[in-house]
Amino acid sequence: MKNLVCVTPPALEPLTLEEVKSYLRFDEGLTADDEYISALITVAREYCEGFQNRAYITQTWQVSFPYWPDYTIDLPLGNLQRIDSITYKDSLGVVTTLTENIHYVVSTRGVLGKVAPVFGMPWPPFVPWPLDAVVIEFTCGYGDTAVSVPEKVKQAMKLLIAHWYERRTPLPETGQAPGEIEFAVSALLWQERMVPT
Repeated sequence: MKNLVCVTPPALEPLTLEEVKSYLRFDEGLTADDEYISALITVAREYCEGFQNRAYITQTWQVSFPYWPDYTIDLPLGNLQRIDSITYKDSLGVVTTLTENIHYVVSTRGVLGKVAPVFGMPWPPFVPWPLDAVVIEFTCGYGDTAVSVPEKVKQAMKLLIAHWYERRTPLPETGQAPGEIEFAVSALLWQERMVPT
């Protein structure tokens, strides 16, 4: 079982306030709802990332394990950019940091990044600390700018934001069923969804 913790959230959102206001057909100069719309942008991004099990804009995470899970470790959230550190903590509380290319090698190819011990070597044996004995800190995401985020993700976010903005209560007042929005968003996001193993 692995535990994920966000260390450094994304520096910006995949959509700007101006893009969303244009999508919502706001008149120029209207700013009364800017704070609310900005919050909806963040919530929509978090929802879509959670649905796809991905990170969009560059961010740093830690994943922890009770022991070395496998010889080759798949890192979650997609689009691995780099490993920042790998540490393990023994039963006495001593933390050891491994060095890339001396203790382990990294692959950033493909959707899931991978890390493994250098050729011919196992992960270091140790008696683990009771909790979070192995911690891998890594940076992932499509890139540092919104341009790198797929357009279908941005469209799914816009659909969610428009739906939430126009219907601030959970029960629709119009004839449109919430399931229609849910289906449209899911259809856009499902194509690149990563299913945790």
